[in-house]
Amino acid sequence: MARHEEEPRRPPVPDPGRLQEADPGEIAERLRELAAAKDRLHGLLDAVLAISRELDLPSVLHRVVTTAMDLVGARYGALGVLHESGEYLEEFIAAGLTEQERDNLAGVAFPHGRGMLGHLIRHPEPLRVDDIHSHPASAGFPPGHPHLRTLLGVAVSVRGEIYGDLYLSERHDGRPFDEADEEVVVALAGAAGIAIENARLFCQIRDSAETFQRLLLPTLPDLRPFTAAAIYRPAAEPNRLGGDWYDAVVLPDGAVGVVIGDVVGHDLHAAAAMAQTRSMLRALLYDHRTPPNNILTQLDHTLHATTPNPITTALLARIEPRDDGWSLHWSTAGHLPPLLITPDRQAEYLRADPGVPLGINTAHSRPDHNRPLPAGATLIFFTDGLIEHPAHAIDEGLDALAALATTHADQPLQDLVRTLADHHPSNGQDDMAILALRTPPAT
Repeated sequence: MARHEEEPRRPPVPDPGRLQEADPGEIAERLRELAAAKDRLHGLLDAVLAISRELDLPSVLHRVVTTAMDLVGARYGALGVLHESGEYLEEFIAAGLTEQERDNLAGVAFPHGRGMLGHLIRHPEPLRVDDIHSHPASAGFPPGHPHLRTLLGVAVSVRGEIYGDLYLSERHDGRPFDEADEEVVVALAGAAGIAIENARLFCQIRDSAETFQRLLLPTLPDLRPFTAAAIYRPAAEPNRLGGDWYDAVVLPDGAVGVVIGDVVGHDLHAAAAMAQTRSMLRALLYDHRTPPNNILTQLDHTLHATTPNPITTALLARIEPRDDGWSLHWSTAGHLPPLLITPDRQAEYLRADPGVPLGINTAHSRPDHNRPLPAGATLIFFTDGLIEHPAHAIDEGLDALAALATTHADQPLQDLVRTLADHHPSNGQDDMAILALRTPPAT
């Protein structure tokens, strides 16, 4: 075990006079040392940049481990995250294990900070060990654990507090870790602390924004005699915030109004625009006894006159009673068609003139459409995040959705929308909203 200076050592700069007196072999060795130091510095800078580009906390932690391994040529690496009490590890991110080694450790709990790992928790100074088994704090390894001989441990601090410990073991060249290894890992740990803090702040902001957006979405009311269910899923990358929304309401004339929409963008502005548009449309839908196309036209004029909102697609539908059952009366503003699944599991997209999205040209007329609905039919309204994939044509996504929906059409609606969201044919890079409504069964 070796301890080292507070300040990282810089590579010695050759004195020109002494170089003239040195033999060629010594000169060559010094030049190789300088070249190695330069390469290591460049590697460290590249590593810091790579870590700082990550914003997802688990990705940051894994990148810290693998980057440290690369910098010092270690076969194994791990990062133990301390419990808030600072007394033991509550998370352990390991890298370098082969599949066989992972299988050998199956069922073995991850280390919580005893033995050598606990020594670094209690004494957070950099630690180098040439023979783990001879160290006084060594407690051995669990069954199936690979045999480790050398260790380099460095604490990772965030905002002045120890966040966790970075562990490296077994250089590929078989040599113990040296002072240069320690210095570069200490430097990396400093950058890692900043990257971890940035990722934590980003996660907090993202989660708060997502919670805010979910609060903007309505809880579906009692729509009897219909049953209905809805689900919203944020995008996986790069930003979980979006402008998709759904709504449903029982209208004074006994019809049920259904809305699905998508504001262009993935940020707080899109979420705010979504909330504003949804509120306006709900008020117009509840107050006006006019066809859906007129309501969408009035909404477009109102948005144009009062807000700088981005382009928005929307579909507005009324499910209206008729003598022999129900009919669907709808109009769209550039939105995808709803999917109708009949009781005998026949799927059909209600394709019709989609009209232009909101926010493009208020002078365009908007078409209206009607379609009778059989008893026990299921209507699925959705946004493009459910089916779009850059590697596939949009019709492929629509066909895959229809096949998935018909396969699970007998599920309760809440299970059905969850199944569609879990097994969507899209690439998951956009948020998605789904609303399913089922007409009453035949009596």
